Amino acid sequence: MSQTAADVVSFRIEGRIAWVAFNRPEKRNCMSPTLNRRMLEVIEDLEFHDEVGVLVLTGEGSAWSAGMDLKEYFRETEARGLEGVRKSQREAYAWWKRLRWYQKPTIAMVNGWCFGGGYGPLFACDLAFAAEEAQFGLSEINWGILPGGGASKVAAELLSFRRAMYHAMTGETVDGRTAAEWGLVNEAVPLSGLKARVTEVAELLLKKNPVALKATKDAIRRVREMTYENAEDYLIRAQEAANSFDNEGRKHGISQFIDDKSYKPGLGAYDLSRQGR
Repeated sequence: MSQTAADVVSFRIEGRIAWVAFNRPEKRNCMSPTLNRRMLEVIEDLEFHDEVGVLVLTGEGSAWSAGMDLKEYFRETEARGLEGVRKSQREAYAWWKRLRWYQKPTIAMVNGWCFGGGYGPLFACDLAFAAEEAQFGLSEINWGILPGGGASKVAAELLSFRRAMYHAMTGETVDGRTAAEWGLVNEAVPLSGLKARVTEVAELLLKKNPVALKATKDAIRRVREMTYENAEDYLIRAQEAANSFDNEGRKHGISQFIDDKSYKPGLGAYDLSRQGR
């Protein structure tokens, strides 16, 4: 994979963690059609990369993403008519959907502003950590539209009914601490410690069985929309499929617990480095 200094998406791989960033700091990392196309290319190339076990999505500069670029994403695409609008929508939604069902665990590291359209990739990531100083807002109401592109769905999924209504109807921002309290992110820490905390969580995930991680994160997303009975049936089939695909990994985990007594599942993961022995 190659990139230039002018690339709208930056990335690097360190210790099996892929650090991917919105790279339009002068525009507060607003998402343009160009950025959306490039982001899909980058995450697709990293998804099955042998040196990547976890993907972290963040932003260069002082923002995570201030949402969609009003000039490039809205005005310029609308000038091309319905065809232009639909094309730009597909380009954005394509990488958000790809991220929701990504092969590797994903973490949103929200280092600054997260507005409007930024809620799409925020929800797409499996986990989310924010700087206490970060600002979150559905600003669409302030310039005369509804929170589209999935933003209203994200608010309704992650927030209580009353908080979702207030958040969407007022356009007021909340900081990272409030975002964590409301459930928009898992946790908020001071900006100075944000990368260290995300690295800690990423390294924890790297110790887990990757097949089980993929099955688990898919299961949590799927069962939210199912009845209990349907979820129960789905999970039985998903477990059978995971066992069939990675039966050796499961056997090693059970053996290390029952035979070797080298770990306790409730307190940590089995030793992946011993799996190939």
